[in-house]
Amino acid sequence: MKPKYNSLEEIQRDLKRYKLEQQIALEELKSVKGEIKEQLNPTRIVKNTFEKYSSWYAIFSFLKKIF
Repeated sequence: MKPKYNSLEEIQRDLKRYKLEQQIALEELKSVKGEIKEQLNPTRIVKNTFEKYSSWYAIFSFLKKIF
């Protein structure tokens, strides 16, 4: 439903609000892009994978020594 405006000031106020909302949305997208870029960094992926499997290897090695 389209809003009905009674004055030019109301139109300008809504346009200003929509522009600010657009700028906020753009900044949020930039933030998400940076987070995704950081998470998909190859060195980070290798590091996380290494940490995950090295901890499992340590646990299994410890259990193997016990039993």
